[in-house]
Amino acid sequence: MTWQHVLDVLRHEMLSGVVETAVARLGLAAVLGGLIGLERQLKRRSAGLRTVMFLCVGAALFTLLSKYLAGDVGDQTRIASQIIPGIGFIGAGSILHNRGLTTGLTTAATLFVVASVGMAAGGGLYLTAVFATGVVLLVLFTLGRLEQVLNLKLVLVGYEVTGREETEVIREVNRVLELNHRMMENTIVAATHEYMRVQFTVEGTNVEQQHLLDRLQQSKLFGKVTKLGPVEPE
Repeated sequence: MTWQHVLDVLRHEMLSGVVETAVARLGLAAVLGGLIGLERQLKRRSAGLRTVMFLCVGAALFTLLSKYLAGDVGDQTRIASQIIPGIGFIGAGSILHNRGLTTGLTTAATLFVVASVGMAAGGGLYLTAVFATGVVLLVLFTLGRLEQVLNLKLVLVGYEVTGREETEVIREVNRVLELNHRMMENTIVAATHEYMRVQFTVEGTNVEQQHLLDRLQQSKLFGKVTKLGPVEPE
């Protein structure tokens, strides 16, 4: 293969309009994937800006390749049809299960939708891709806030309490939790020379978490009560 042959191929590809189409569609996929990825990045999720953008561009590129490589005689859906199981594999990798806590479900679902946005952009359905991106961003930004305002969203919050004896501390924590019909999760006990430290997590709404903190602080059996912060379940 000579350089002249390479130049001829490139010239033919430029004149055919394929390059302009591919650049436009891949560029749109990069922008739309970047918008969704930015939201994930701001929330410190495992799949951030670059991951989501690459995924969207990759889905668009595979859709383009499925069309142009198959031509008029091949099956134009063969390559594109493999995107869905591939995204399922990636999405499963973003879901973590540790000590009874499952995280990453929202991120996995977002990756699945982002792939469809990339396929829409790669297939030339520009308005569909833009509209789907708007819906995804609306759900991620607005509905999450609405769940918190209406006190519907369950959050997992960690606490640490100290006391003289392990049995006494755990019994008192369970007594307080019983008032809200909640249970300790992910319990860790550590001993020092002066007292016992017990760390645990509790699932509940923001209002329930505030009531729980107040009751723990009111107990006279605890030396110190510390709220360690929420563990995001998305």
